Amino acid sequence: MTPTQPSIVLAGGGTAGHISPLLAIAGALRSASPGAAILAVGTPSGMETRLVPAAGVKLATIDRVPFPRRPSADLLRLPARLAGAVRQAGAILDNAAADVLVGVGGYVCTPMYLAARKRRIPIVIHEANARPGLANRVGALLNARVAVAFEGTPLRNAVHVGMPMRTEISGLDRKTARAAAREALGLDPHQPTLIVTGGSSGAQSINRTIASAVGQLSAAGIQTLHITGRGKTVLDEGGQPLAAPGYRQVEYVDGMELAYAAADLLLARSGAATVCEVAAVGVPAILVPLPIGNGEQALNAAGLVAAGGALLVADRDFTADWVARELVPLITDKARLAGMEANSYRLGIRNADQRMAGLILEAVSA
Repeated sequence: MTPTQPSIVLAGGGTAGHISPLLAIAGALRSASPGAAILAVGTPSGMETRLVPAAGVKLATIDRVPFPRRPSADLLRLPARLAGAVRQAGAILDNAAADVLVGVGGYVCTPMYLAARKRRIPIVIHEANARPGLANRVGALLNARVAVAFEGTPLRNAVHVGMPMRTEISGLDRKTARAAAREALGLDPHQPTLIVTGGSSGAQSINRTIASAVGQLSAAGIQTLHITGRGKTVLDEGGQPLAAPGYRQVEYVDGMELAYAAADLLLARSGAATVCEVAAVGVPAILVPLPIGNGEQALNAAGLVAAGGALLVADRDFTADWVARELVPLITDKARLAGMEANSYRLGIRNADQRMAGLILEAVSA
């Protein structure tokens, strides 16, 4: 295709943490280059099979090739499976006449990077986490242009651009939107408001602690919207959905901008997207990193915590006693919340999608 009508292939998937920035980049590319042909590539088992087509982006898939962490029969099968996925990736790039490959991480990216390298197709990478994933560590070795969400992410020649996100979030004015957001979420417009979320899949340990602290929150005059995660409704001792004055639980909120606007304080895991969105909109936050994995969630939160925009509490320490001792005094301290809001907003990057689109189109021109 011509430089003004480039063919751009976006690879990534598996989790919302990969898919959300991919779709934000796709949206920015459509604005910056309306004639561009855009194709996303994922695997048949990821969330992308639902979310990408729903966003109006065409999707192709290749086989999922996980990398075994220890010796096993799967490790012996890895070379053949990877070679097959690279062939599938190459066919997709050839059929699309790709001018550039953009990778955001996930199992699909390694075969796509290798196929693009073989064809001398420019590669542009976005790494969302402060501790890079394996696929993007491999891609960064292939003479790729590398962009990162967090400053200091250890990838060679990385450019700090921030996290691409939906414009409904990056352009949110919390004060202007607050009243309407609270009304939409069924909340009192005047009460101190705590929003709790463990992400789209929920967080059982956070759910348990909030359930045990509902009485303390209610007694302090705090209303709580508890986003429990799909299939994770919190039950009382009688097996019924937990109910209490000022407490409301839902499994999912369609549009986290509503939650960010409604909250005086947000309690959440510290996934990369959440941390970057919290900073972009300036919502004071308490972050509880996932206690398993490679420690990336604590690293994601470190900059925001150091800047004074959020508090960090280890999962094992997040108890009902901690809620009473730390959370309740914080959410009722308007001056402290205002300081956290200002600190957070100063750190936020709200045009990462446009920055990524610029890097991608530069790669096409080069």
